[in-house]
Amino acid sequence: MTESRTVVEMRGITIRFPGVLALDGVDFCLRAGEVHALMGENGAGKSTLIKALTGVYGIDRGTIAVGGEERVFGTAADAQGAGISTVYQEINLCPNLSVGENVMLGHEPRTLRGIDWRATRREATRHLASLGLHLDPQSLLASHSIAVQQLVAISRAMVLDARVLILDEPTSSLDREEVDRLFTVVRGLRQQGVAILFVSHFLDQVYEISDRITVLRNGKLVGEYLADRLPRSDLVSKMIGRELDELEAISASAERSIDRAATPVLSAAGVGKKGVLHPADLDVYRGEVVGIAGLLGSGRTELVRLLYGADRPDSGTIAVHGEPARLSTPRHAIDRGIAFSSENRRAEGLVPELTVAENIVLGIQARRGWLRKLRRAEQEAVVSEHIRALDVRPPDPNRVAGDLSGGNQQKVLLARWLATAPELLILDEPTRGIDVGAKADIQRKVAELAARGLSVVFISSELEEVLRLAQRVVVMRDRRQIGVLDSSSVDVDGVIEYMATEGEGSVA
Repeated sequence: MTESRTVVEMRGITIRFPGVLALDGVDFCLRAGEVHALMGENGAGKSTLIKALTGVYGIDRGTIAVGGEERVFGTAADAQGAGISTVYQEINLCPNLSVGENVMLGHEPRTLRGIDWRATRREATRHLASLGLHLDPQSLLASHSIAVQQLVAISRAMVLDARVLILDEPTSSLDREEVDRLFTVVRGLRQQGVAILFVSHFLDQVYEISDRITVLRNGKLVGEYLADRLPRSDLVSKMIGRELDELEAISASAERSIDRAATPVLSAAGVGKKGVLHPADLDVYRGEVVGIAGLLGSGRTELVRLLYGADRPDSGTIAVHGEPARLSTPRHAIDRGIAFSSENRRAEGLVPELTVAENIVLGIQARRGWLRKLRRAEQEAVVSEHIRALDVRPPDPNRVAGDLSGGNQQKVLLARWLATAPELLILDEPTRGIDVGAKADIQRKVAELAARGLSVVFISSELEEVLRLAQRVVVMRDRRQIGVLDSSSVDVDGVIEYMATEGEGSVA
């Protein structure tokens, strides 16, 4: 690959927050006609670097040059004026407006009478077509899929004659076909000479679309590499600062014998709900990790919500330590030592407006009751212990939780439930949308907790993760439990084959 013209050059970028050195002398370059991936675990400084480039954060030291001219961006508008546009994971468009109105918003052709709507639709069609998109400009944006809305957001960015396009986790909610469509557009922009900064936690996609990769760790530059000369194992090691054999150590720690002659911590028999889940059975023993595997919509989440009382079953029985238990609400489950971390951490877990400390003590306070307030010293001790145990970064209990990276938000949510000292912890997709470093941290913590006697039900779309942690794997398909596999006697391919066939009974 020939060396292309540098569009953006960031040198010695340093940004400090109270008590935190977020970026420490970082260099970063974007070149015309390249896709450049910015990689690093959550908290590495990726978002901070992007916000420095887009004018959201001021820099304490260093320089930013665009097209060879040194620039100071005081606002996001300053960065846009320099030709830098960003498309975020959470699409920042107006779903109640048409596609054409969103594409041309703020840049509509005008006459003396106001906006020329016919010309606006014509210009929107032209900009969409330049990206290979043939959409009705009068159609409501909300009527289109998330993938199409992402493409509309890119089209809007190019209306601004962007020289630099930042794509921040653009594929997190897309299926494979939608990713292919997005990448077709990205390749077209690359051929037009646009410099593209790509952020994703999907390593396969990074290698599929990227020309160069820059790695950050703990706010520092690790290095810049040509993608085709950086093996994936080396990339992961550079991101997390440790070798992949740590994951093997996690697997080894999970290989423990479980006393299944004892009374299960939780035993469910025939638990189901008409139209939601066929009756299913599940036993979880002390210190055991039970994985639940299945495709999206297979009934994984539906099963654990019935066990936790988030939804009420209409069949079956549940026993806790051999005693019949009526878990008709989450409060009943919490009172019996069962905690549940939802897959939707934003809507059903973390309270982003509260601090890290307030989020962590929320579970304890709810269990104790709002009339029995936690003493301040007790709160500080609990919060400090769990921030340290889970390596929450930055380790600032007064930091607003919504400002943390996704992996650290997940650690805060996990800390909340661990602070309640549960006997059974249900984790639904605890590592979705976070990088490999944070995933390894959470996996290690789950294995450590199970070794100490905590029982865990673990749901993940990543079968390698399920098999690494679980002693047994419950396999779901079409909202039905089709079997239970011993993880020591099956690999990923075996689970996939089992999921795809008419698996009956169990293998244990």
